[in-house]
Amino acid sequence: MVQIMKFTEKYDKMPAGLISGFVLPLITGLVIFLFSAHGRTLSQYLERIVDANIMTHAITLCVFPNVAIFLLFNRYDMLKAARGVLAMTIVWAISVFIIKFI
Repeated sequence: MVQIMKFTEKYDKMPAGLISGFVLPLITGLVIFLFSAHGRTLSQYLERIVDANIMTHAITLCVFPNVAIFLLFNRYDMLKAARGVLAMTIVWAISVFIIKFI
């Protein structure tokens, strides 16, 4: 007998969580750029962030939506995917720590 996999079973995998935990902050950063660029190119915008010494703040702001996707995965009992999001969030946090103190 063939059993149809539910959506939650299909995407409840660690790589799905890792990919979503990596891509969501990038999309968030792009949306923030689109709303606050004021005619600058992406390279000019990033250069200004670095010059203002707020790169760690910007990364932290972009990673914050990972909390929502983690809670969403947790709500639907997609614990393997939630573990992937948590792991990628820790990677982002370590990168912020490295940038801040090095």
